[in-house]
Amino acid sequence: MIMRRCAEASARAALAVIIGITACILPSTMEAGTIKGTVRLKSGPVPQNKLPITIDQYVCGKETDAEDLAVSPDRGIRNAVVSLQTPPPGAKWETTAPLVKIDQKQCVFVPRVIVTPVSRTVDFLSSDPLLHNIHSFSQANPSFNRAQPKGRKISVAFNAPEIIRIDCDLHSWMRAWVVVAEHPYYAVTGDRGEFVLENVPPGKHTIRIWQESLRSVTQEVTVADTGVSTVTVEMTRP
Repeated sequence: MIMRRCAEASARAALAVIIGITACILPSTMEAGTIKGTVRLKSGPVPQNKLPITIDQYVCGKETDAEDLAVSPDRGIRNAVVSLQTPPPGAKWETTAPLVKIDQKQCVFVPRVIVTPVSRTVDFLSSDPLLHNIHSFSQANPSFNRAQPKGRKISVAFNAPEIIRIDCDLHSWMRAWVVVAEHPYYAVTGDRGEFVLENVPPGKHTIRIWQESLRSVTQEVTVADTGVSTVTVEMTRP
């Protein structure tokens, strides 16, 4: 009888320890919030610029939108990159993150801005029935300049965090940006400037917003436990 009571007491103690460990671990892994926001142009006229095209018009057309600053009618800025300035300790990309691709369609890079993990491969494609080239401008990663006819896939791995400009020298208006990121807390704004950063630990965070034609800005956001924190960021022209 005594031995049985001792065994039951030991089991209860062990269960209490397990419950205690679970109580300590679960909140830290489960409590996370979401930052949901919009990036907007602060003032001035909304740009609606067109660029003339003088070569390969049978594919490229006679003009194209200037996408260096794409703004919606309600001033939302497309293709701005939003990130946590200081990510949570140990934040890493999932190994299953899909490969990123940039295609060339009607003499435009699609999409114009991508985010890719460090050391992950980016596939450059061309759907156009003419010759392009992809020319990178970088400092932390090796630069490259390669011809690309239709159907040729060119795969490039970027091994250092950096924002890299990609041009087509044959079609001067063509431009794309590869954002090589060390952690997954990044988002590219949509057509109306909207973005979402998920699984953000509760507390105060600073988000950084980069856009190719505007100065980078930062803004502080307080994230609640398992809640959605809404923020509007305004950017101005230099």
